[in-house]
Amino acid sequence: MRKLLFLAVFPAFLFSCSNLKQTAENNATPSLKLISSIEIPFEETFQNTKVGGLSGIDYDAKNDLYYLICDDRSVFNDSRFYTAKINLSEDKIKSFAFQNVTYLKDETEKAYGNWTTTPTTSADPEDMRYNPKTNSLIWSTEGARVITAEKEVLENPSLNFMDLKGDFLGNVTLPENLKMQKLEKGPRNNGTLEGITFDKKYKNIYTNIEEPLFEDGDQANTSKGGLIRLYQFDAKTKKNTAQFGYQLEPIALEPNPKGAFAVNGVSAIQYYGKNQLLVVERSYSTGTQACTVKIFLCDLKKATDVKNYPSLQNQELKLASKKLILNMDDLGIFIDNIEGLTFGPKLTNGNPSLIFVSDNNFSDKQKTQVLVFELVK
Repeated sequence: MRKLLFLAVFPAFLFSCSNLKQTAENNATPSLKLISSIEIPFEETFQNTKVGGLSGIDYDAKNDLYYLICDDRSVFNDSRFYTAKINLSEDKIKSFAFQNVTYLKDETEKAYGNWTTTPTTSADPEDMRYNPKTNSLIWSTEGARVITAEKEVLENPSLNFMDLKGDFLGNVTLPENLKMQKLEKGPRNNGTLEGITFDKKYKNIYTNIEEPLFEDGDQANTSKGGLIRLYQFDAKTKKNTAQFGYQLEPIALEPNPKGAFAVNGVSAIQYYGKNQLLVVERSYSTGTQACTVKIFLCDLKKATDVKNYPSLQNQELKLASKKLILNMDDLGIFIDNIEGLTFGPKLTNGNPSLIFVSDNNFSDKQKTQVLVFELVK
């Protein structure tokens, strides 16, 4: 998630990827065509909550209902998710209407704490998916790694299961490399579990970290991208079964002023087909209001399982392959901080719809956008 107030920028050290190989697949690449969009006003409220920070979206086809998680760290209102109806008539968004708001509860059946006053009891929700087989939800929180003279917060990220009322049902067992540490090892602050998706049969859960683990190398810069990990979990045992390396793109634009904050990371993923994920890379640079958002088709079939690799540096391994499907810069419209995507209903021509949502970070200088694309295979 892009947060300009709470991010610490770590120094970059160049590394070599000479031993890393990216797998190549020859399958036909789908294309995306923008067909409709709306903007949710900044002043929008619903059931006494401030609407914003929409970081994940998922579609329940049976009930024609959307789940949207909010990344409010209980600062404006308690951490929560919304349900909504989107009326797609003749392939255009005719209306968007929130239906309900539900508050997230922790293991003790309490609401999560306020980040500014009790950070160790807070959550940083980033994505959420609905499982129709169990009629339940899974959601991710990034945790926190803040080490300053005034404050030290080490809070592990997590993948949590809950019912439709927001009640805690359990969580997955995290591998050691996802646990926060005081040393520069493991996840970076605000760069951990960002996207979630189930496979077609809801047997596996995929998730990703947004930026590289410390031991896997540098964050992306304008010259080269970093290396992140995609994680696979067994939905039944809740254990990590595989990890895969993925090469980020460089940051799209130089920040202004030079040396100011800039980032590129994976903000969302969506299961596409066997061993394949749609991957959203979102680049932002100070001095440019819009984000550069690229959608890739990622294939894990020939990628090395790096679950037992302590580092991705100087290893003989194959990365997940990736093919560019769309650079949203080419749409010719303003694109903000895209953080969620889901397949929606079929369009009138039978092609799938793909729906994206942006997180406005509760800023009046940003936008909450809902974008609908036609996916052509």
